[in-house]
Amino acid sequence: MFTKELFGRRLLEVRKQNNETQPDLAKAIGTVKSHISEMENGKMTTTIEKFALICEHYKVSADYLLGLSDNPEPR
Repeated sequence: MFTKELFGRRLLEVRKQNNETQPDLAKAIGTVKSHISEMENGKMTTTIEKFALICEHYKVSADYLLGLSDNPEPR
């Protein structure tokens, strides 16, 4: 089930697995570091467009980031 907190934890996990900083991810999806921090802390989400960019950037399943699956591999 989706929660902002779970989304944030999983986003942080995949970002760190890819050895990227918050500014790196912010640049890749066209936002600012504080937005990444707010997402990772479970305080906010993002637009569907930026969410899709995150999934593409990290090659991770949208269902995984949303908490609908425990499998991070995209289909």
